[in-house]
Amino acid sequence: MLIPAPGQVVRVRTRRYLVETVAACSEPDHATPVGLSCLGDDAQGDQLTVLWQRELDAEVIDEADWDAIAARGFDQPRQFAAFLHTIRWNCVTSTNPRLLQAPYRAGIDIKHYQLEPLRKALALPRVNLFIADDVGLGKTIEAGLIVRELLMRQKVRRVVVACPPSVELQ
Repeated sequence: MLIPAPGQVVRVRTRRYLVETVAACSEPDHATPVGLSCLGDDAQGDQLTVLWQRELDAEVIDEADWDAIAARGFDQPRQFAAFLHTIRWNCVTSTNPRLLQAPYRAGIDIKHYQLEPLRKALALPRVNLFIADDVGLGKTIEAGLIVRELLMRQKVRRVVVACPPSVELQ
């Protein structure tokens, strides 16, 4: 198995990593420790050290792949900026509960007090809320924002909504 050199891009555990360090191994039957830095958007910069010969799917990404990409040329700045903004708006991190996406995707007029249950829900380790506002203050909107945000963050698979039969259609 080909041992990578620092600066090369490798695929390990279904992710792309940049090789930062390769430790010299004194004995030939021992595995080589390789220090990696993740290139993926969701874990960019995360450090990982692997024993290169012991990894099942480890491979050095061929430079010819990069040549094929470079042959296409670069996108126009406006097109690349649109792509970058799309990625930025679609990425929701599960680790920062202050970054909200559901209010921007709701398509309705949201009042500031309707965001408070969403903020509380994201601070909880397991969301279990009872929303009991006065009539007409937007309990349905609050519940919808919470469900949408949790679905986008992939923190929920099932949602139980308990309501009287008169508001079931809502």
